[in-house]
Amino acid sequence: MRRVLLLLLVVAVLTGIGISCTSQTVQKEDVYHRVRLITKPYAFDFVSWEAQAIYSLAVKPASGRSSLNQEDKLRSEIESVLSENGIFVFPPLNFKLEQPPHLLVISPRGRIFYLDRVMLRQNLSQAEMEKIEAEVDELGVSSLVEELGGFGATYPPIVAGDASLTFVINTVVEEWLHQHLAFRPLGFRYVLDSVGIAQDPNIIIMNETLAGMVSKEIGSQVYARYYGAQEPAKKEKKSLDFDFDAEMRQTRKNVDKYLAQGNIEEAERYMEEQRQAFLAHGYNIRKLNQAYFAFHGIYGYAPASVSPIHGELKQLRARSASLKDFLQNVSGMSSYADLVRALKE
Repeated sequence: MRRVLLLLLVVAVLTGIGISCTSQTVQKEDVYHRVRLITKPYAFDFVSWEAQAIYSLAVKPASGRSSLNQEDKLRSEIESVLSENGIFVFPPLNFKLEQPPHLLVISPRGRIFYLDRVMLRQNLSQAEMEKIEAEVDELGVSSLVEELGGFGATYPPIVAGDASLTFVINTVVEEWLHQHLAFRPLGFRYVLDSVGIAQDPNIIIMNETLAGMVSKEIGSQVYARYYGAQEPAKKEKKSLDFDFDAEMRQTRKNVDKYLAQGNIEEAERYMEEQRQAFLAHGYNIRKLNQAYFAFHGIYGYAPASVSPIHGELKQLRARSASLKDFLQNVSGMSSYADLVRALKE
């Protein structure tokens, strides 16, 4: 019973991630409510999903088992590496391998900003995605329905099971880290941002970038220890002489310039031209718009980001005595100013 109560507490804290509240401005409040009306038939049912997941976790220990299945084995391996790095495994590490929900991201057209997001059900067709986007765009904003690889606002987190083993390991760690961080100042501020109480774009970037950096370190250790050195890279039909990161980074910078000058339609035409160029080089980007950059820009290490936070966190990691110290230091921060101060020390 104590374990079930603990899990319910975790869910209560974390299920706010990805749900925005009304804005201080009338215009955003109107957009917020109209978006909810549009997306209501497609909304992800948190309550039903959590009820089934919590029930499954509660009855699992009583069912007994003679041997570890593959998911349990992977969980045990990750827990072992986390513990060896001195990272306290709380909340308990669990995950479900299934298709994560979709995420509707909304940005203003006049600037790239993570304005709003709504979780949508797992089984959306491309036609439904495009219908939702078209209706939301009619509100005068830029929208994008993203297919996620992992989702940490449920307990346990949901991780796409049809991906490579490296991706699964890294994503399990990353989504668990978001839940782990929710009990620290940085992660708690992220929860407050997510529910619209104290919005701060830098907090989002710091949280997402920290989780990504730590998950890659832990994930590489797990894979090297239990599954060999490196997973063979999948062969993809992409131009070898095309630098995706450099091209995407320059695209983002150019779009920012267009928008700063008030040239919204020109920026949108340019993004579509660039999308076609990416497609020609084997990069299947369904939609490239302000919402695309708003979403991908929250990951400081992504080429769609123009934030200096990734570089600054890399500096701090290089100066840290251990991964544990790095995680402890950054997770204790409550603002971007804390990161700037830490770099000056």
